Formats: sequence, C-alpha cells, structure tokens
Amino acid sequence: MTVRVLLVEDDAGVAGALAESLHARGHPVTSVGRGADALHRHRDADLVLLDLGLPDLDGLDVLRKIRAVSPVPVIVLTARGDERSVVRGLRLGADDYLTKPVRLAELLARMDAVVRRAVARDTPAGDVVRVEDVEIDLGARRVLVAGHDIGLTTKEFEVLAVLAARPGTAVSRQQLMDEVWGDAYLAVSRSLDVHLTALRAKLDRPGLLTTIRGFGYRLGRD
Repeated sequence: MTVRVLLVEDDAGVAGALAESLHARGHPVTSVGRGADALHRHRDADLVLLDLGLPDLDGLDVLRKIRAVSPVPVIVLTARGDERSVVRGLRLGADDYLTKPVRLAELLARMDAVVRRAVARDTPAGDVVRVEDVEIDLGARRVLVAGHDIGLTTKEFEVLAVLAARPGTAVSRQQLMDEVWGDAYLAVSRSLDVHLTALRAKLDRPGLLTTIRGFGYRLGRD
C-alpha cells in the first residue's frame, strides 16, 4: 500500500534520512520543518509523522489543531520519551507514538497498521443515514423527509452531512466551518447561521437539529 507521508521534522539530517528511506520503499514524502506548514499541508497526506520539538509551535498543539479538523492518521516521532508526553499525545488523538531513534522496520509496521485502521474506520457500512423520518443519502447528496425530497442547496447539504456523519454527537462551530468551507478562517460565521436557519426550516422537525450553547450543534434528540 502506497502512503503519502507528511513528515514534520525540523532536524534536516533526520528528515532527509527518513524521507530517503520511505521513498525507497515506495512512499512519497513531503517534508516540512515548521508546525504552521503542517497545518497547511496535512490535507494532502495519508499519514502525518509529527515531531513534537518544532521551532514555531509545540508539536502537541499542532496535533490538537490537526485533529480538530481532520481524521488523518498521525504518528508522533520524538525524543521525548516521558510518560506524560506519551499520554498527552494519545489523548489529543495521536494514532501511535514512537520515540527516536526509530527503527525503520518498526516504523513501517506501525504506519501500515494505522493506515489500515483508518481505511477500515472511514469505509462506511452504508451511505444513507436515517434519523427519525429524515433520510440523508450521502452518496446521492439528497435528503428525504417523510419520503419527500426537501431540495437542499449545496452548502445546506454539506452542513447537514457533517452532522449526519456523527448522529447524536455534538459538533463544534469550528469543526463545522472547517469541514464545510475547508478552513474556519475562510468561513464567515454568520454564513453558517444562515445555512442552519434555512436547513431547520426545510427539515421542519423542531428539536431534531439542536444548538448546544457555547459549543455547536447536534443532529438527533436527547
């Protein structure tokens, strides 16, 4: 399985050796040395190898920001071997954690394992989500309420699809804007409010799409 790797490592020597080894085994590697670059490039990767000791941002902060908007697998590579960093990294959403120096065979095995888990997790059992009498067909991009197509706009559907992917689970405004517009900084918060108002009106199911004050929204009743 070919894996597009984003390597986030500020030590040019370590990055070069690791990238060369991964390239030799058929994995394309993009190397960056700063956390800010990782936040811009992670969407193009199948896997992120993330060092914690970066010059501009703490690697754990980079991990937290990536995980807030993306399920891309992340393996943390670091010289920090203390238990506290390990626990924090895993709690923030790291898929695996290896201390340097890393044996290449072990890294390749861990990469294969986390990518396979991600593929299994992201493969849907079905493309249709049902909540009460609302049927959301993610593949056909169509929503039926009591059997009738309610004719959502593209953005209305995309907002609903993010919520439908996590029925019954709270989704933050930040995450909604990141996933629908690609970047919360590019999204206009008021625009989200407009789409949600229209979506509620078209669904015509009071209480089904609820606001969680100070956080975000949830599809599904308590």
